[in-house]
Amino acid sequence: MKTIAAFIAPPVLLGALAGCILVPPPETVAPQPQGYAVPLGVPVQVGDMSVTPKKLVEDSRCPMNARCVWAGRVVVTTRIQGPGFSDTADLTLGEPYGTNGRMLALVGVRPDKTTQAGEIPARDYRFTFEARR
Repeated sequence: MKTIAAFIAPPVLLGALAGCILVPPPETVAPQPQGYAVPLGVPVQVGDMSVTPKKLVEDSRCPMNARCVWAGRVVVTTRIQGPGFSDTADLTLGEPYGTNGRMLALVGVRPDKTTQAGEIPARDYRFTFEARR
């Protein structure tokens, strides 16, 4: 004969563990100083905004040691937070983006692509942003 605890304990324990898994950790990383090249998920201060690259959408740049008809582009989904606003947008390397009366641009992406390196892991990317007027 099984005790009542044998029937109750597994669902209660499973529920407690599931709660821990489903709750994402809060973002507690302070923004890096303006001008720093940051990886995905790390915020950087750009003027009065905190800018966080969230996801690499596209990197179709021509490798630096190849000849291409098109230079390609880099697109990064980016969260932009400023005084009283929050915005998420796909920023393209070299193209200014305006939000809430402010302009910024993705101005640098590292590492450069090469024909020998192959696919660059997302964790290796570093992004540089700049405020524009």
